[in-house]
Amino acid sequence: MSGVTDSGIREVVIIGSGPAGYTAALYTARAQLKPLLFGSSIFVGGSLTTTTEVENFPGFPDGIDGPALMENMRAQAAKFGAEMVDDDIVEVDLTGDIKLLTDSSGTVHRARTVIVATGSGYRKLGLDKEDMLSGRGVSWCATCDGFFFRDRDIVVVGGGDTAMEEATFLTRFAKSVTIVHRRSTLRASQVMQNRAFADDKISFAFDSEIAELCAENGMLAGLTLRDTFTGKTRELDATGLFIAVGHDPRTALFTSQLDLDDEAYIRVAAPSTRTSVAGVFAAGDVVDHTYRQAITAAGTGAAAALDAERYIAARTADRAQDSRPSVAV
Repeated sequence: MSGVTDSGIREVVIIGSGPAGYTAALYTARAQLKPLLFGSSIFVGGSLTTTTEVENFPGFPDGIDGPALMENMRAQAAKFGAEMVDDDIVEVDLTGDIKLLTDSSGTVHRARTVIVATGSGYRKLGLDKEDMLSGRGVSWCATCDGFFFRDRDIVVVGGGDTAMEEATFLTRFAKSVTIVHRRSTLRASQVMQNRAFADDKISFAFDSEIAELCAENGMLAGLTLRDTFTGKTRELDATGLFIAVGHDPRTALFTSQLDLDDEAYIRVAAPSTRTSVAGVFAAGDVVDHTYRQAITAAGTGAAAALDAERYIAARTADRAQDSRPSVAV
């Protein structure tokens, strides 16, 4: 089965990369659907490209670097014929049988099925100077920027697994790491908590939130912490801030087209990956705000590919039936 019809209609277009997108591309490519994947101009490979060693992805007993894992997935999909473009889809019309997708250059791509695997993005604190100080002491990626904070006092804000992983990684470079969390207990898994508590370089500021960022010569120079119970503030010397307070699904492109839940994640008809629009499927962190694991994202990517393949086969059979000449009786 060809992936592109004579009329230029793709059988499958995948929006987004990462474990879900690349797995969907692999499965649809092996089904000879010749998928076209838009991996984004910024977030190619998803969040694992900013992760260090991945220890819990099956098949790698010694672990593997996140970027290497994503590159392997991409190469495997390409081996079977998946076409990948590091560009963005900026507009979609999913209402018809043929889906219309416009890329950043204005080119309109037509597809019978679409798999959405756009993932989620880092959540910001909403503080004054936060954007201004991005790359100037404020970061959302320890593995990207940790090296530049050698022998400095660093703050990590958050209480989940990501915050603990960031803090533990940063101890390789930092003089000290303070974890700031709004509550008195962490949300992280016990194993991640144990690692952080056992590290001599890590201390904790519980029941605290960041009230203000202090800048000097355009760089982060310190923080003001506020007690979440008393409202009292105190200053904390730090020239590095790593924000790890969660993610927001990248669904802005689909708000008027697909059914979203209260947190803006795409709703699917579980256990399938079908969305509220026929021919559109969704996988990975854009759907999942419970597990958020590379392996679960890859699993739903495979499911979305299989769902799309079966949808295409059924529609192809229907078109063949409709095109048969009627027999006079």
